[in-house]
Amino acid sequence: MAAFKLKPLFSLTSVSKNFFRTVAACPATDISQLKPWSEVPGPSSLPFIGQMHHFFPKGEFYELIEKPSELFTKMLDRYGTIVKMKGNFGMADGVLLFDPEASAQVLRSENWFPVRPGFESLDYYRKHKKENKGTNGLLTDQGEAWKQFRSTVNPPLLQPKTIRLYSAVLDEVAQDMVTRMKSLRDADNRIQGKFDMEMNVWSLESIGVVALGRRLNCFNRVLPPDSPEMKLIQLVHDIFKMANELDFKPSLWRYYSTRKFRKAMKMYKEQEDTARYFVDKTIEELQKQGGKKSDDEKGVLEKLLEINKDVAVIMASDMLFAGVDTTSNTITATLYLLALNQEKQDKLREELSSQQEKRPYLKACLKESLRMMPVVAGNARTIDKEYNILGYHVPKGTQVSFLHQCMSMMEEYYPRPKEYLPERWIVPKDDPLYHGNAHPFAYMPFGFGVRSCIGRRIAELELESFLARLIQNFKVEWDGPPVNVTSASLNYIVGPFNFIFKDV
Repeated sequence: MAAFKLKPLFSLTSVSKNFFRTVAACPATDISQLKPWSEVPGPSSLPFIGQMHHFFPKGEFYELIEKPSELFTKMLDRYGTIVKMKGNFGMADGVLLFDPEASAQVLRSENWFPVRPGFESLDYYRKHKKENKGTNGLLTDQGEAWKQFRSTVNPPLLQPKTIRLYSAVLDEVAQDMVTRMKSLRDADNRIQGKFDMEMNVWSLESIGVVALGRRLNCFNRVLPPDSPEMKLIQLVHDIFKMANELDFKPSLWRYYSTRKFRKAMKMYKEQEDTARYFVDKTIEELQKQGGKKSDDEKGVLEKLLEINKDVAVIMASDMLFAGVDTTSNTITATLYLLALNQEKQDKLREELSSQQEKRPYLKACLKESLRMMPVVAGNARTIDKEYNILGYHVPKGTQVSFLHQCMSMMEEYYPRPKEYLPERWIVPKDDPLYHGNAHPFAYMPFGFGVRSCIGRRIAELELESFLARLIQNFKVEWDGPPVNVTSASLNYIVGPFNFIFKDV
């Protein structure tokens, strides 16, 4: 979220206030001077199954499979700042990087078409199964096709004046969700039912306003189970979990059609068809309204429809795919951290009560939660050339994962890293807590460069609108043991959710 000034790409020596370091990574020119790929530290590997035995019952990492922070910390402690992960069942070899300077050098030296791995099963569906082939979207396209699509959708999705059009309606969604939460409380001020699903409902209603150009009416308690709205709620919830099984864990679907693969193909089609259904409804309503809007009055969907309907449908599908679980988990993490730090919550409520136009502490609270409890462990690239990374030869085609989640919790970059301190994002430059003293690549919740998150401004507006309304209406408390976080394609906060929402 923070805007950082990047150091020059051509710098051969990195110098900062906190450290001096020779080049940590760069394209390899003479691999004979490097330690070979075979010597990159990492868990031992066996034929065929690779390193999987370490994650089997009684393996050293088995108990940490669904505890990402502890797993990565143990790997960092055991192997150091670069860790080799052997690929299997069609997955590429990879390395985990815990060094921000090495991460910076790799990311800054990538070409105009950086390859971001992931969601291969969705890519397969769009290239081989979907009816209208040719437009595959930002989540799955690579190379020139990705560049053309990104260039096409950038103007509607990145123009601040377009995003500001949604301020009022997203605030309306936030207020409606607060009303719903009040009605769901029991005598002890706890939310009845599944809290995580409630946050997904809010998130879907919010992103639907942008992606589908309409309120989806997700808060309606009498929606029929087979309604398009309920179908979409369930699909968005299930698809990420299915993609995690197929794309981020060893799976045989790359060799033959497994049962989960066939189920995923069906789910992807249902989601695309449902998105198209809602887009068609919005088109009908726009036609009935008649009249011409100025360009400044047109929302994201209207501008995408002017380009191409298929582009609009695919972009809507991608926003629904990537924009629901991410924001719902982020708001849950922020509420949890504010519940544990009542003085910070009181300070935020005081800022909101002042009715001032700018709300820096609100933004700082969200930034700090993304530092401590990010929704993803980091960023990744499939490198298109050989690299010298920390003195090791890393071959072309390797998947490099940049573990910002661990880096942003290191004392050398963020003083008192385990404390929730939104102040670090707003204090003056001469304060020891000042975030600008950290390496800029230690914290990167929205990615980097041309492949950074295209929905960042939308996500920030959704989160700020909802968090403000929640804190204005509720004193949020936590009554129970520390929250549980499980690792899938995202870091999911799982129950029990011991929140208490008292009226202010």
